[in-house]
Amino acid sequence: MGISYQTGTAAPVVRTGEERATLVRRTYALVLVSVIVTMVGTSFALSQPRLLQAVAAHPIIAMLCAFAPLLLATRKKAEFPMNIGLVLLFNFVMGVVISPAIFIYGRQQPGLITQAATLTLGAFGVLTLYAFVSRRDFSAWGSFLMVGLWVLIGTMLLNLFFRNSMVDTWLAGVTVLLFSGMLVFDTWRLRNHYGPDEYVGAAVQIYLDLLNMFMAILRLLGARRN
Repeated sequence: MGISYQTGTAAPVVRTGEERATLVRRTYALVLVSVIVTMVGTSFALSQPRLLQAVAAHPIIAMLCAFAPLLLATRKKAEFPMNIGLVLLFNFVMGVVISPAIFIYGRQQPGLITQAATLTLGAFGVLTLYAFVSRRDFSAWGSFLMVGLWVLIGTMLLNLFFRNSMVDTWLAGVTVLLFSGMLVFDTWRLRNHYGPDEYVGAAVQIYLDLLNMFMAILRLLGARRN
C-alpha cells in the first residue's frame, strides 16, 4: 500500500516515567481500537455487495475518501474528541478500502488471512520489543526510510501500468522490510520524542505501519501459494 503519516517533535519532550507510561498506554489503546474499527469496516463492506463492487471499481476514489478525515484530523490535533472521531472514521473507511482484497483472498485461499494476521502480530511484537529494549539511536533511520517510501510508491505506480506479477511480489517483500523498519523507528520515536499529548499521531503512524505490513504479507503469501 505504501502510505505513511509523519508527526512528532524534533526534540524529546516526555520528561518523566509517568508521562511516558501514559503516552505509551494511550497510543497502543488507540492502535488496538483502530484495528478493531478497521475490521468492522471490512466486515460491513463484505456484507454490502454494491459497496464492495464500487470500491473495487474505483480504488483511488475510495482511498481519497479514506484520507480526507485523516487530513482533517492533522489540523485538529488538539481538539479532543474530534481528533479521535476523525481517526476512527479514517480507520473504518480504510477497512472498506481493503475489503475487495480481503474478499478475493478469502474466497480463493481460505486461511490465508488468518495466517497473514498471525505473522503480522508476531512481527509487531518482536519489533516493538526490540525498539523498546534497544539502546541504539534510530534517528538516522528517518531520512533513509522516507526516501525508501517514496521510491516504493513510485515503483508501485509504474507497476500499475506494466502489471508484472514478479515485480509485484518483490515490491511486497520490500514493503514488509520497509515498514518493519518504520515500525522500529516510530516505536523509538514514541519512546523518546513524542510529547505526552501526541498519542493520536503516534497511534496513526503505528497503525499504518501495521496495515501496510499486513497487506504486504498477505500479497507475499498469496503469490507463494499461486
